[in-house]
Amino acid sequence: MISKSERGRRSRDRILDAAREIFAERGYERTTIRAVAAAAAVDPALVMQHFGSKQQLFTACVRDAVPAPESRDPLEYALDMLSTRLEKEPTTSLALLRSMLTHPEATDELRRALEEQQARFATGIDAPDRNLRADLIGALILGVVLNRHLLRPSALAGADPEQILDILRPCLRELTGPR
Repeated sequence: MISKSERGRRSRDRILDAAREIFAERGYERTTIRAVAAAAAVDPALVMQHFGSKQQLFTACVRDAVPAPESRDPLEYALDMLSTRLEKEPTTSLALLRSMLTHPEATDELRRALEEQQARFATGIDAPDRNLRADLIGALILGVVLNRHLLRPSALAGADPEQILDILRPCLRELTGPR
């Protein structure tokens, strides 16, 4: 028998999964609590009980937009992060990207996530301009992900992730290497 707390955790996880998909597909403005509840097969009141508001639901969805680094080496970290985002459409990141132009809180969340990401890159770069280099790495990754999954130019959208990584590796190596 499943405990009440386990049922609550499972419901919360289903709501978050559904909300990430819908925010990524529709953006913040066009996402409704009712749509999230329907996709998660729960009552809208349960969504509100767990999250309190659409804004709090959105914040919970995007909180994990930047994964913890698996590697301390900034080049490997950047390549791992990019590889993951090339293979599978990152719904959390896409929810932020779709929403950032129309929703100030989404812009703030994306900025916070990018600053965390860049700080991780910067700690492994041994150069006086490491913060600028880290920002450039983040911008490069963001641009590639945005283009591949939202704008979808034919060559980039259809390219093998390994081919993309092979082409970008020298650029990322230059940005992360010692100066």
